[in-house]
Amino acid sequence: MIILIAKWVVIFFGIFIIFIGFIMLTNPIRARNTLRKAGSTNIINYAEITLRLIPAIALIVCSELSKFPIAFKIFGWIMLITSLILYIVPRKLHHRFSMKSADMLKPFYFQLISPLAFLFGGLILYNVF
Repeated sequence: MIILIAKWVVIFFGIFIIFIGFIMLTNPIRARNTLRKAGSTNIINYAEITLRLIPAIALIVCSELSKFPIAFKIFGWIMLITSLILYIVPRKLHHRFSMKSADMLKPFYFQLISPLAFLFGGLILYNVF
């Protein structure tokens, strides 16, 4: 049962990444403004981090059933570890980093890298089916 739930979480995660790709392509200013909000308040910061933990754990749990188990497991562990690190990084530092990143990434760059989100989300879905 846990593996089935993890598989569905990974499927929704892949769809979410593809959806984000569409936002980056069609509304890059919105994507940039969303990036600016990362770590801006305690609730946004800790909700964001906690929500990252869910697909990270799901990737690890269902990795053995995927087409590329090592890739799924490594990616899941990287997401998990970086999320746990973000819990101890001061929120203001996290927010400053997201603001600097948003300043560097002009709207055109979001559109330019949006195909990578489509590819990444598609690879996640392909790997789990």
